Amino acid sequence: MTAQMKAPTGIDKAPGFSIPDPLDLPTLKGKISDEEWKLRCDLAATYRLASIYGWTDLIFTHFSVRCPDEDGKARFLINPYGVLFDEMTASSLVKVDVDGQVVGDTPYFSNPAGFTIHSAVHMARQDAHAVLHIHSPYGVAVSAQQDGLKRLTQFAMVVHDDVAYHDYEGIALDHDERERLVADMGAHHFVILRNHGTLTVGANCATAFLRMYFLEQACKAQILAQSDTKPPREEGPEMSARVMQQGSPAFVPGLGDNLAWPGLLRRLNRLKPGYDV
Repeated sequence: MTAQMKAPTGIDKAPGFSIPDPLDLPTLKGKISDEEWKLRCDLAATYRLASIYGWTDLIFTHFSVRCPDEDGKARFLINPYGVLFDEMTASSLVKVDVDGQVVGDTPYFSNPAGFTIHSAVHMARQDAHAVLHIHSPYGVAVSAQQDGLKRLTQFAMVVHDDVAYHDYEGIALDHDERERLVADMGAHHFVILRNHGTLTVGANCATAFLRMYFLEQACKAQILAQSDTKPPREEGPEMSARVMQQGSPAFVPGLGDNLAWPGLLRRLNRLKPGYDV
């Protein structure tokens, strides 16, 4: 989100400020737990992969992952405001509390408004360790269509019956919206935010990314199919349910993520290395 960002103390009095280059930061490797470092590397990789797949909106959307709780308090990792997806690093990610306020030392600041949606999902769903939210042109286009995602393709049928919808309420600044979002989402793993974008969750970054890949492919194919002068052919609910059942192993942790994620990381290391510093 783009509004009501929280800047470091005193920045409102300065005529301007600069965002540090992530590659200039000292690494946190060895200074934090191995578990947190692994989460940081996976989340930074997710951001950079999203840039490769064109799922970016400059700095105006967010991915987050839940860290191990500290002193009984929930902690999350999210992108620092002002750092582009393709330059994200493990050490540049900021740790925030459930209200999106930065915890610990960092030269960056966060945008608490950008964490409103994420905090709602993380806190309501114990299985939602990773939350991805994007504003891609195809996803936004489908979110603006009256009938939402249709059963036009195999991509769509794999996810269709697991998609929830949440009506647009403006930029997510109102914490009261969190309750309505959680109620609309229920137990679903995919959300189309009307007139806004798409969201997926997963037990880890790999699963959430794979879900977003299928949802984005479904949205893209739908918009392309609708370019014909004749209405596209849509399958019925029975076929859709069958395809969803057939494709469901792709999203089981330890199965689909272990098949796709290592290859994605290899691709990332070829095209855009440096996220794991």
